[in-house]
Amino acid sequence: MPDDIIKLAHGGGGLQMQRLIEQELLPACDATYGRGGEDAAVLPGAAQIVLTTDTFVVRPAVFPGGDLGKLAVCGTVNDVAMRGARPVYLTLGLVVEEGTEIALLRRVMRSVRDTCKEAGVALVAGDFKVVERGSGDGIYANTTGVGFPLLPEPTSIHRAQPGDAILLNGPLGQHGLAVLAARGELELMMTVESDCAPLAGLVATMVEAGGAGVHALHDPTRGGMAAGLNEIAAASGVGMELEEGAFPRDVGVEGGCEVLGLDPLQVANEGKVMAMVAPEVTEQVLAAMKAHNYGADSALLGHVVKGPAGRVAMRTMLGTRRIVDMPSGELLPRIC
Repeated sequence: MPDDIIKLAHGGGGLQMQRLIEQELLPACDATYGRGGEDAAVLPGAAQIVLTTDTFVVRPAVFPGGDLGKLAVCGTVNDVAMRGARPVYLTLGLVVEEGTEIALLRRVMRSVRDTCKEAGVALVAGDFKVVERGSGDGIYANTTGVGFPLLPEPTSIHRAQPGDAILLNGPLGQHGLAVLAARGELELMMTVESDCAPLAGLVATMVEAGGAGVHALHDPTRGGMAAGLNEIAAASGVGMELEEGAFPRDVGVEGGCEVLGLDPLQVANEGKVMAMVAPEVTEQVLAAMKAHNYGADSALLGHVVKGPAGRVAMRTMLGTRRIVDMPSGELLPRIC
């Protein structure tokens, strides 16, 4: 295919998407606040605010563990939370295809309402458009989230430091596998539900426990944890060393990934947070995570090291070492 057209790989969370963002999208963003590669922008004002925007085109709109409405709120709330902030306000724009059943729209909006309530955010503005039959695919959603920092210096993918512990709040790959199963593209021996969840409360407990020692937070959505760790390592100029045996496991995800030849580290999540935490606060932050309902399976996976800068390595359960590369290729389209 020619290089002057958009391909599915450009939305997959890997190298093609990263290059497209850097070459075509970032140049249009504000040079001061919009080019840091963060999940949300920290803006000045009467007080600092944290702002993010996102668009959701998941197919199908309903999947095990969630739907488009829940996903849209969680994805936006979590992007704000990844800057160590408390989400407060949300806007929602919907593009609905002619012929879509009202029952689906009703379900989506009910999920929006319920998830906003759980996350403690207010939906304060919105927009609604209808396109001709065949011009869309059911319902698409666009959101904007606004929040306020919980720390004097917001968490940032540029702040990971050698010696930091790498923490994760549960098993990887549940969202991506659940969506594939809902499409009929995968028959699983065990039911896998999406991990879709609003993480603002979990992040608040982590920040309360660790304070300024919570350096970097990132939610491993498209491109999975592999993409997220590579982004942090590159932005902070550090390396990372992981232990495969330390990862929380979901046997249903592992079985599905084995059938499809997928690496769970590259599969999307919608309820996970990776944290780079100073050694002196690691124990209390991990304990706070485990005490939260979205962090019961939290684990310490490894540590940030001085270098080589940008390299993520993992010691396997066989005792060998492998490089965890930035994902490349199509991966799983339309999972968020």
